Amino acid sequence: MKPLLLIDVDGPLNPYAAKPQRRPEGYSTHRMRPTGWTEAESAKPLRVWLNHGHGARLLALADAYELVWATTWKDEANDWIGPHLGLPKLPFIDWPVMHGRAPRGTFWKTQYVLEYAGARPFAWIDDDITAMDREYVDRHHPAHALLMYVDERVGLTGEDFETLARWAP
Repeated sequence: MKPLLLIDVDGPLNPYAAKPQRRPEGYSTHRMRPTGWTEAESAKPLRVWLNHGHGARLLALADAYELVWATTWKDEANDWIGPHLGLPKLPFIDWPVMHGRAPRGTFWKTQYVLEYAGARPFAWIDDDITAMDREYVDRHHPAHALLMYVDERVGLTGEDFETLARWAP
């Protein structure tokens, strides 16, 4: 069984914290209104920057990984993000509680990532991963895991994709 590649949207695929007046090189701007958009009352939809080359790079990793959305977009990533990147419909983690309490200073997603992964190895790309999450996973996950922090001002880089390719069995 392949390891999981758990993919967050905001940060890794959408470098939302980049300077607002400058779209990152290689990215295009999309306006979206997913269900969870907290400023839905606003006339302005959510600005999302996507690099269409990321889709091909993720698909290339699908030989070694099972791709899974690990994002607050949940299944809506299949409607709003995947089509722009040329990705097929992917499974997703259906968070039982979002932004809730987390064990021992970890990110709220970490406990649910471990539940979803079960005993499978996984790589997880997210902009909220910290040393506390790595320590927690090392102590509580029975298989190999790669927790990759991605800078939300930059998004996934070529080096990140190379790391993921090297890490896969």
